[in-house]
Amino acid sequence: MSQKTMLLTGASRGIGHATVRRFNHEGWRVITCSRAPFPQECPWGGGQENHVQLDLSDPSGTIAAVDIIKERLNGRLDALVNNAGISPKGPDGGRLNTLDTDLMTWGQVFHVNFFAPVVLARGLKDELAAAKGAVVNVTSIAGARVHPFAGAAYATSKAALAALTREMAHDFGPLGVRVNAIAPGEVETAILSPGTDKIVKELPLQRLGQPEEVASAIYFLCSDDSSYISGAEIEVNGAQHV
Repeated sequence: MSQKTMLLTGASRGIGHATVRRFNHEGWRVITCSRAPFPQECPWGGGQENHVQLDLSDPSGTIAAVDIIKERLNGRLDALVNNAGISPKGPDGGRLNTLDTDLMTWGQVFHVNFFAPVVLARGLKDELAAAKGAVVNVTSIAGARVHPFAGAAYATSKAALAALTREMAHDFGPLGVRVNAIAPGEVETAILSPGTDKIVKELPLQRLGQPEEVASAIYFLCSDDSSYISGAEIEVNGAQHV
């Protein structure tokens, strides 16, 4: 069987990094996209030539990158994982709400968190269709409720991405492409906000999630084990949503 290929945005740390490791372990070829150059210390082979340095907040750059990505593919893309996301903070590191988020920040957040997934999925629809592939959008628990740390622009962009997942599942379904989302809660990464420990105490599972646990959910939605799941948003948050 030919090697499967996955394209992942936001690969340089946290959930994205764990997802690359999981798919690489399963024998997939992983093409990564992030603002940073490919880190030399990454433990998987072939990463340098399979990395596209791309600022997803730049609309024209994102559109141009589609052709670059197409050149890396052999006419097929088995999975697209839209993981990249930004959540800017105020000058004191605090949450930016609807009253104090400037329009430029709103635009930047939506370009990365919402419009980039649209551009990539539409631009690569033929390759996804050829492989009968899958799209996974990484949303957030903040898309469904007000979060003490995630700002208004981030939350609304993730809510929009959840709605986009449903729309894409409807539109891409006739092409044989499944589209789903995962909504992580509090996951242990290097960018946790101070005070997260107070949230964890209230969780039914009473612990942080691990990036590898989120990566496993992403892998499931890209595998044949989820072949009749489309249009779903899976909560990965230790029952934080109940």
